[in-house]
Amino acid sequence: MAGVEKALCQIGHVQIDTISVVARAHHHILYNRVGRYDESLLNRLVKARRAFEYWSHAACYLPMRDYRFALPMMRGVANGEWGWWHYNRDQRLRASVLDRIRDEGPLFARDFEDPRPSRAGWWDRKPAKRALEQLFMEGELVSIERRGFQKRYELAERFLPPGVDTREPSVEEHADHLIDITMRAHGFATLRTIHYLRRDPALRAMVRERASEQVRAGALDMRRTVTGESVYARPDAFDRPPKRLATVVRMLSPFDNVVIQRQRAAQVFGFDYTIECYVPAAKRRYGYFALPVLYRDRLVGRMDCKAHRSSGHFEIKALFLEDGFPDGSPDEFLPALRNAVIDFAAFNGCTEVSVGEVWPPAWLRLARALFG
Repeated sequence: MAGVEKALCQIGHVQIDTISVVARAHHHILYNRVGRYDESLLNRLVKARRAFEYWSHAACYLPMRDYRFALPMMRGVANGEWGWWHYNRDQRLRASVLDRIRDEGPLFARDFEDPRPSRAGWWDRKPAKRALEQLFMEGELVSIERRGFQKRYELAERFLPPGVDTREPSVEEHADHLIDITMRAHGFATLRTIHYLRRDPALRAMVRERASEQVRAGALDMRRTVTGESVYARPDAFDRPPKRLATVVRMLSPFDNVVIQRQRAAQVFGFDYTIECYVPAAKRRYGYFALPVLYRDRLVGRMDCKAHRSSGHFEIKALFLEDGFPDGSPDEFLPALRNAVIDFAAFNGCTEVSVGEVWPPAWLRLARALFG
């Protein structure tokens, strides 16, 4: 559990996602970073009050030490500044939901009845669920665990650990925080990476201002790309010799912190990536849920796969390697790929691996031989 907390503090957040073709994103991301990771650890970390759920660039797990930096959005939702979340102002229902949790303890949405005779579809949440989510986004409630994919809600005032900082940060503090977590997570970044999906124009402007001030103070170094874009890093980072990297392959989640900013992935790795589960089937190039393949410090391909957990079968529907890879012998890459796939299959509850399509086709025999 300490490893999960360390990883979460290092990368800043772990995105939560519902797609379960392979292990869900929040577990997949941590599996690649924490030895002997198992899916109970996130719930245990939250129950220990060392992590919490909230919205970052999406629904995420975040380290509890960063709780105060969620407060501006909580206030904004409560004030109606985030209109897309401001969907339930039924004061009697809100009070009823809070009273039940206060009297009965933590509850799931399923513990509340739906008084309506019918629903318009799966997206048509019952009134209590909408109220629970509204109160969660306003910071009145917290999620203290998930069972399956259902949150269990508790009063924030009862759950937050003693000593947690609940002072809302100034814009300057918030900007400094974004710079700090980005440097810790990525090592170097453009302004676009630092304020990724932050909608507040004042905060975005302050990130730009504080980055410039930190450069002048010597706390950040700045270089320009050939296109003139500023890239920031901690002092001496650009001149530090690269680390020796292990001969290791990782299949990344499409929501992994390394690739979630698609433009950054293209700039840094030369990797043009789109998740295609939202693309019509006829227009997909690589498959429904193709995972980026990381080899050492390069993104070298994509693997469209599916874990058939009931039968223990891990299906590689297609493996696509980037043009020009490898530029040398595949003798190191292939054993690393085999180890990675077998380990990831086991994490998904599978013991048998099959390989369908491979590109370029010359790799098909080699790839199939790995798991024969």
